Amino acid sequence: MTTRASVPLTTPVAGPPARFRDLLASEWIKIRTLRSTPWTIALTVLFVVGSAAVATLTNKAARSGPAEFMPYDAYPAAGYWTLILVASSMGAVTVVSEYSSGLIRTTTVAVPDRGSVVLAKAAVTAALWTTVGTAVSAGSFLVSQAVLGGRPAGVPLTHPGVLRALVASALLAPVCALVGLSLGVLLRHAAGTMVTSVFTLLMLPTMFSESNRWSADIKHALVSAAWNRLVQTWEPDPGSLGYTATVPGSWIVYALWPLIAVALAVLAVRHRDV
Repeated sequence: MTTRASVPLTTPVAGPPARFRDLLASEWIKIRTLRSTPWTIALTVLFVVGSAAVATLTNKAARSGPAEFMPYDAYPAAGYWTLILVASSMGAVTVVSEYSSGLIRTTTVAVPDRGSVVLAKAAVTAALWTTVGTAVSAGSFLVSQAVLGGRPAGVPLTHPGVLRALVASALLAPVCALVGLSLGVLLRHAAGTMVTSVFTLLMLPTMFSESNRWSADIKHALVSAAWNRLVQTWEPDPGSLGYTATVPGSWIVYALWPLIAVALAVLAVRHRDV
């Protein structure tokens, strides 16, 4: 007569919850191991700084007269619209690449608190693109002033309006990257996220003018319009019929866009399946 040995049932022991710094380290590894990250950043820095050099070299008005800060030489629209496009796209890629590969399921199994995952992605993305934006902004200013300094028409960092334009241009990258990341969390589709980012950050502001109050209010609430106002060093003409954004209001737009976007992304992942 044989007896069947009883196999004791064991209850899986849950490991300690992931610490936020561990999530940060994990997200940093994911971003820096994307093959597109280093060369995309390098090309973006080269293009934006190069566009500042070209804009300054081709500006005939800067060749004579007293030295003054010319913001759209140091921070040309072509270069910084490109920065908006690249930063928002790369911010979106940090999320949609996980959805397309299925890695997001592994991530959420390992870390059930999906909100913390999104916050960790946002923190790493903000840190990376703040660094990139600072390098681009400082490089653009230094290159443009090096060109003007030979005429001589360069200005120091302490010149009125320079520091505000430099900071606004540096923060443009992380603001747009966080908006792109949040749209990626909300839409979870690469093409849809890219199109929505381009439309929201680049195309939508061109649809509105400052000739009417309602149109101006919408325009001033958009990121690229806020950047334009912060870079602009001259005050609006008192006799103009247009409605011009204020500097404090533009800084508020800079702060609210990423905060609201990330908050919506966290709320979304906590109330839906992957």
